[in-house]
Amino acid sequence: MSTDSRPRLDVLVIGAGFAGLYAIHAARRAGLDVLCLEAGAGVGGTWYYNRYPGARCDVESIDYSYSFDEVLQDEWEWSERYATQPEILAYIEYVAERFDLLSSVRLETRAVSAHFDERTPTWRVCSESGEEFEARYLLCATGSLSAPNKPAIPGVDDFAGEVYYTAEWPHTEPDLAGKRVGLIGTGSSGIQSTPLLAARAKQLTVFQRTPNYSVPALNRNFTPADQVRIREEYPERRSKSRRSGGGSPYVAYPKNGVDCTPEERQAALEKGWTTGGVLFGKTFPDQYVNEETNRYAADFFEAKIRRIVHDPATAGDLIPDDHPIGTKRICTDSGYFETFNRDNVALVNLRKDPIVRITEWGIKTEGAAHELDVLIFATGFDAMTGALQRIDIRGTGGASFREAWREGPVSYLGYQVPDFPNLFIVSGPGSPAVLANMVLAAEMQIDWLLKLIHHADETGANRIEPRADAAAKWTAHVQEAADQTLFPRANSWYVGANIEGKPRTFMLYVRGLGTYAGVCEEVAENGYEGFVLTSHSPAPAH
Repeated sequence: MSTDSRPRLDVLVIGAGFAGLYAIHAARRAGLDVLCLEAGAGVGGTWYYNRYPGARCDVESIDYSYSFDEVLQDEWEWSERYATQPEILAYIEYVAERFDLLSSVRLETRAVSAHFDERTPTWRVCSESGEEFEARYLLCATGSLSAPNKPAIPGVDDFAGEVYYTAEWPHTEPDLAGKRVGLIGTGSSGIQSTPLLAARAKQLTVFQRTPNYSVPALNRNFTPADQVRIREEYPERRSKSRRSGGGSPYVAYPKNGVDCTPEERQAALEKGWTTGGVLFGKTFPDQYVNEETNRYAADFFEAKIRRIVHDPATAGDLIPDDHPIGTKRICTDSGYFETFNRDNVALVNLRKDPIVRITEWGIKTEGAAHELDVLIFATGFDAMTGALQRIDIRGTGGASFREAWREGPVSYLGYQVPDFPNLFIVSGPGSPAVLANMVLAAEMQIDWLLKLIHHADETGANRIEPRADAAAKWTAHVQEAADQTLFPRANSWYVGANIEGKPRTFMLYVRGLGTYAGVCEEVAENGYEGFVLTSHSPAPAH
């Protein structure tokens, strides 16, 4: 431990994904000493670990990319509309090398504890190997979807065959040829991987607890003409994206769904479908607030799936009936529903035929025995809070972060939690996070936080924390905003429903990136209202 009263670092970042890497670049640009701790053997965060077959972003490549440097924006060419994991990771690695970010990253260094030293005041972070790091500010870029969920199914450790998790896919691609594969989970990872697994395996059995809405990506390669057009459009595209709700330039149909004629509505939905992907959920401005409009979109979806899937019973099992469309993130697929027309693919509806246990030979459900050679878990993540709560974080007076969020996450603007001074969160609960383009959102948040740090330095403050009443008010506002929509009607990971025992609270700010950025700017213009900035002299060493 350093005995020097001066901290070694200005900013310590946890996580080297999109947000963490940008935090390094922006902190350096602001003249701050910065270091980033990354548990993985490479940078990329979500895109380093999620290498499963078919892994692809559901935000268009040209939007899901950094905007902070126009030269970077011009020199990188995306090959297709929705980039695959290898291309996204290659992009992140290119940026890390291009801006010499790796020199400020400690790979294979997992942060296991972070304790606030009130005497200095600094954060002392300890790694899994016992190394200690000290910084004035701790910036957590730990990701919204980075703590894998490993379900406690009876017998889960008894299976004698190969076991894989989509969230921790091996770097050496498993050989599935001639093998009977069982896939548990039909969220985004399961939906994206199903077509490729079916093409490789002798037999694929998909175990589905909850059917999900998924829309074809309608992916395509970019032409040389596209590359010219993209660069010409970028300035206006980025400007629109920052003002938008979702962080992309997409604009909904100009009329609410309930105000359209049946012909208008059908045409708009067809256009939304052929736009491809998650944007179908935003066909109409009132789609997330008006149950009637939402039902129109759900009925349209159902008709599409019943035309695609040959077997009516299988089609019925694949169509959601327990939540409004889009209140769980709409998935983006390439041939998912068509895959169930293959002779070597079977769907097991776990609501009708639940899993009894996993055995050494496969999966036993109430009605059948499924012998398997390979078992793949596409069971998602302990989203939004999981990665942070797996670190032993202690604030003032030894306050426990896990205890602070025991009844659900509380934050001010998604940035800070009472009793944890100088700790900042990016893309966390209380911010738009996964409801917006997370690259642009992270840039916006990090730029705002660095201005706050600069303001503190200019005024002589060395301790920044939110008022408890401001955090409580913001958290209530986040929930109230969600309650004005259809989002809370779904048992989604947005409310922690996929994790047993996790408190049910809507964790995301639904009013969009543009609105959120405006709120943050107003707070800054009002002297960082809701934050308390104070100066504490370091206590003398004894």
